[in-house]
Amino acid sequence: MRLFGALYDRVLSWSAHRHAPVALGGLSFAEASFFPIPPDVMLLPMAMARPRCWWQFATIATVFSALGGLFGYLIGWLAIDWLMPYIQQWGYGSVFEKAKLWFQEWGFWAIIVAGFSPIPYKAFTITAGALTMNPALFFVASLVGRGGRLYLVAGLIAWAGPKIAPKLRHYIEWLGWLTVALLVIAVILWRWMKH
Repeated sequence: MRLFGALYDRVLSWSAHRHAPVALGGLSFAEASFFPIPPDVMLLPMAMARPRCWWQFATIATVFSALGGLFGYLIGWLAIDWLMPYIQQWGYGSVFEKAKLWFQEWGFWAIIVAGFSPIPYKAFTITAGALTMNPALFFVASLVGRGGRLYLVAGLIAWAGPKIAPKLRHYIEWLGWLTVALLVIAVILWRWMKH
């Protein structure tokens, strides 16, 4: 069953659309505060489709991610008591606890590391608000951490993308189904380890 080739082509065409930067900004904002899909899913194909504009796309993603982080901070500051049952229910309880430990141990540096890491950033933005971290320091750390990762990823894709795009398209079906299989295995293992 061929599914991922057409999806790959569609994502690349969307990423070259004139409104793609607006969508990237919206996705970056939402992901930093409440949405589960990272901005990389738009940033990578955009940098591949228009490699000369990679730094503009990375700037959009960084600024809107940091602004979304402030919204996440506000959520944590105003509504952490109301949110905690949902955080636990959605499976982010351990991530929230890890974020609290990181803040206690590293403070400002925890945001920089979280912005660069694959750990869901929204857990750190909400935790920063819940722990009333200095909002100005939080914003600066968000810009540095998120910017470091997003500029690195976009720059690498802009540099390597045109070289690897034809090869990637050739293997996209195999890679797509491998990713699905790995996700299914991860979910099964995660559920098995919880019991």
